[in-house]
Amino acid sequence: MSTASRAPLYLDDLTPGLTIHTDPSDKPLSAADIKSFAREFDPQPFHLDDAAAAKTLFGGLAASGWHTAAMTMRLLVDGGLPLAGGIIGVAMEEIQWPRPVRPGDRLRVVSEVLEARPSRSKPHQGIARIRVTTLNQTNEPVQIMTSNIVVQRRPDSA
Repeated sequence: MSTASRAPLYLDDLTPGLTIHTDPSDKPLSAADIKSFAREFDPQPFHLDDAAAAKTLFGGLAASGWHTAAMTMRLLVDGGLPLAGGIIGVAMEEIQWPRPVRPGDRLRVVSEVLEARPSRSKPHQGIARIRVTTLNQTNEPVQIMTSNIVVQRRPDSA
C-alpha cells in the first residue's frame, strides 16, 4: 500500500504482512539540519563538527540516531502509517541503526504489520506490532524498529 491511499486504517484493516510505503522525503537532509538537532538534543562532535566527525568511526558528519527516529516519526505521521486515532506507542521492542544518516540523504519508510490483536479488556481498540524500516535514497536501511502500537477498532466492529 502506498501513501496515496490515506484513508485511516483501523485494527480490523491490519493483517500480518500488510506493508505501507512512503515516498522519499521532500528535501534532502542538510548538514545544518543535523547540527541544529545535535546542538539541542545530542551534542556530540560527530553530529556537530565536520572535522571532528572525520576522525571518528563515522568518518564524517552523521545524524544522531534520535534525529533519524524523529524524522521517521514525521514520515509516519505524514501518511506512512495512517492509523485511525493516531500513532500511539506502548512499547518499543527494538531499534537498530545499521548505518548513519548523512547530509544529502532523503529518507522514506516501509511499515510492515507483524501482528494485530484486539484487546480483551478494551473492545474498542487493540495492539498492532509493526516493524518500521527507514531507508535512504539508495534503499539502504538506516533504522529498523519494532514497536507495539494502540490502534482503534472500526466503530461497528467493537
